[in-house]
Amino acid sequence: MHDKTHDWSELLRAANAGDAKAYGLFLTSVTPVIRAVVHRRGGGVDAEDIVQEVLLAIHTRRQTWREEDPVAPWVYAIARHKVIDAFRKRGTRVMVPIEEFSDGLPAEPETCPTEKGDIDVMIARLEPRAAKVVRAIGVEGRSFAETGAMMEMTEGAVRVMLHRSLSKLAQLRERLIEI
Repeated sequence: MHDKTHDWSELLRAANAGDAKAYGLFLTSVTPVIRAVVHRRGGGVDAEDIVQEVLLAIHTRRQTWREEDPVAPWVYAIARHKVIDAFRKRGTRVMVPIEEFSDGLPAEPETCPTEKGDIDVMIARLEPRAAKVVRAIGVEGRSFAETGAMMEMTEGAVRVMLHRSLSKLAQLRERLIEI
């Protein structure tokens, strides 16, 4: 059996060394494969434009291919990225009905029944005003502005207090882990 991708490596190696004929043979050899990859990945209407973009990217970046590596994965990666770029440009989203694979999805993570109590115990170790900031932002989901208004503090002061409180909680946690 003849290994086409091995030929690609030899051709691109020769092309990078300046052999124009080898470069032409390389492009002629990879183009049908690129076209198939683009069509298979959903190139759609502008598939030939994507193929041309892939070939242009190969041309402009061919010196970045490491000669000790196989060339096929390098070519496939460029093709995959150009297909993704094309989808992004046209704003296409692929929608797959969840029913087709919902059996394979992991279950919702169950919260530990003691987690809320653990959080309350840790927050209670903070100074009362700091604990109130952590609860408001971290547990209740309030914004810095809401918390500041509620506690008659500036938004910046709330941010500083939250940062210091979280640092303190991290220190407390480390001490508990050591025990």
